[in-house]
Parts: sequence; structure tokens; C-alpha cells
Amino acid sequence: MASEANGRTYLSLLQSCDNFPYDTVPSDTYYLLILPNDDQPHGYILPEIVQKIPWTSQFHVNHNAPRTVTVLDSSEGKDTAGAVNAAFAEVINICIEKNLFHILDGKHSEPFAIVSAKYPVHMERFASALFGIISRGACTTAYTKTADGTLKLWIARRAAHLYTSPGMLDITVAGGVKAGSRPIDTVIHEADEEASLPEVLVRERVRSVGVLTYITATGPDFPGEKGLIIPDVLYVHDLELPSDVTPKPNDDEVDTFYSMTVDEVQKALLNREFKPDSAAVLIDFFIRHGIITADNEKDFIELSMRLHRRLPFRMP
Repeated sequence: MASEANGRTYLSLLQSCDNFPYDTVPSDTYYLLILPNDDQPHGYILPEIVQKIPWTSQFHVNHNAPRTVTVLDSSEGKDTAGAVNAAFAEVINICIEKNLFHILDGKHSEPFAIVSAKYPVHMERFASALFGIISRGACTTAYTKTADGTLKLWIARRAAHLYTSPGMLDITVAGGVKAGSRPIDTVIHEADEEASLPEVLVRERVRSVGVLTYITATGPDFPGEKGLIIPDVLYVHDLELPSDVTPKPNDDEVDTFYSMTVDEVQKALLNREFKPDSAAVLIDFFIRHGIITADNEKDFIELSMRLHRRLPFRMP
């Protein structure tokens, strides 16, 4: 199938996901998030977010260039990680109680590790985009092969009530990697929770096939605050299922699953029917499975590079 439709290309889909400008000098626009005993930044915070957050005495905000938000170590070195975690928990709790940010949705969420830190610190997942820290996720694309070798992918339809990309098409299963968890733990949990796939089957058949990295700036289609910076690390997995296994929704996040041919998925991609980061995962899947190649895709090199962007923060 052609890699263009209605002026849309695979590269344009990827640009919707990896849309943070490459030539931006972050310190010119954003406040840098600084942790104790570490001069390396760990997140980019919009000035309007800095102005709106009710900072406690556990933070120091510097408005002179380079502008910074520094977490203070109230433990004076006795328990730096605990002090940082407590500082984030306190200010995020105030934001939730006062309903200051749409993205928090008035709810608490699971802890996300600040993976660029030298010591184990975290903050709530919904708040991570406000602070611009690295977000980690794990996803699985399940597929089957017919007797004649035809490849069919299991594609999810997102529930209509979800905060992001409601009702859009999605890869089979995906979820955020919680603090203290491994990507494979997330894969197994989400496969059961979202698709009713048993742990024994998943452990036997799932394959870790790489990692995608990109930086998203939230835009007009995002329901929450605009311009938030989300550097993403996405651990990618493939799962070839037996022909007699059918994913079935097991929670309220998935409406249904479709078994779709490669041509059907490509058409839906170019019609922008997929969640943006899921489109990136499927482009990577098609490259790895020899469906998108240098011979049939003019943007092949650019696609490959944009799927593996160098992130601006320390990596574990």
C-alpha cells in the first residue's frame, strides 16, 4: 500500500508524536527542574505552570536565567530521596485539592520514577507532564499468522470515556511503567487487564524488540494544558498469538478488539484513526517486519531516526 494518503505520510504521523522542535534551547523557554546534589536538569516546566503551582518551602524558584525550580533537601543529607518524594507529594496534593490543573483530573495516580535521578525518587503519573520529566511506558503488539503467512494485527478500540484519544484505535495493550516495576511486569499486567491474555501465555511468547524515544509537546488535540513537554521512553514488545487465541476486553479502557490485515492498519494509520504514539509503535513494527523498507518509503531514514530520538536528560 502507498505510504501517502490525502497528503498524509508516515513521517507526518511521527511528527505528530515527536513534535518538540530540535532547534529549541530549553533554558530560553522553560524552567529547569533541579534535584538536590545534582546540577543536571530532570524536567522542563512551562513558565505559566511555574506561576500557577503553589510552591511550598521545600522548593526554591529562581526567575533569573537560567530559570530553575530546585527541590530542597529538608533532611540535610540524611534521607535525600525521602525528602524529595515528600516535597513532590505535598505540592501535588495541594494542586489536586485545589483543582488547579486539568491534566490532574482531580485524581491521584500511581508513582512514576524520575529515571534521570541518581537516587530513587518519584512523583504521581498525572503530574509528571507538569514537571516535564521522562515518562516510561511498555506496549505490546499482538498478531497472528495464517497458514499462508498472512499477517494480521490485533488492534484495540479505546473506550469513549478515556482522558486521551477517546474512541481512537490503539495497539493491543500498553501502560505506564510504575516506579519499582520492570517493563515486562507492565506488559504482563496490561495484557491481562486490557486483553484477558493469561500470564503463562504472555511470558512464553512475548518478545522484547527495542525501545522508542521521542519528545511530545501537548497541542490543540490534548484535553489538558497545552505546551507541556513529555519526553517518552517506550519499551516495545511483539506477541505472536496462536490462531485460536482472541484478545477480549477485561476492563473499561478497551471497547473492542479487531483482527486487521496490514493493508487495513496502514489505511487507518494514514486516515489518522490511531492514537499518535500508537502510530509510532506501528511504524516501528512495520519497519522491523520488512513492511516499510528503504525501497518503498522515501522517508525511511528519517523515520528510523525520529523513532529513536536522543533525550535531553540522564538515562539509567
